[in-house]
Amino acid sequence: MGDLAHLGAIKNNETTFSRRTKMDCPKCNSAMNELKIETLHGQVVIDKCQSCSGLWFDNGEAEQLKGDWMAEFADSGDPEVGKSYNVVRDIQCPRCGKTMKKLNDPKQKHLEYEACEEHGMFLDAGEFTDYKYETLLDIFRDVVASLKRGK
Repeated sequence: MGDLAHLGAIKNNETTFSRRTKMDCPKCNSAMNELKIETLHGQVVIDKCQSCSGLWFDNGEAEQLKGDWMAEFADSGDPEVGKSYNVVRDIQCPRCGKTMKKLNDPKQKHLEYEACEEHGMFLDAGEFTDYKYETLLDIFRDVVASLKRGK
């Protein structure tokens, strides 16, 4: 990583990404800003949309921050605005341009997000806070959702 150190490169899951180039939001195409979060295990750099407040996590970052105290401050966007972007389909990975998969969190089936197997995941405003905390209401929502789907 010696030659890339001046570019602000990060090492994540054995792949080095240069954070030199700005990234655009995969949902609303607005510019995204880097957000540096200090944890007990070091700094995590995620990307936050200037417009819709969606969050991009490189592989492993969301899981790393899920257990971190107060990391949800990064998810300061309005959850209602985030829900309005659920209608946006076929979004591309901001790293490689491939179409991302729509996934549901295995523990909270109502929580839907987009992911690129190679690079990371995108959560709309309000979804990271929901992802971080599973509540009794979440469990109830999941039961109701599964009943509506007939499963």
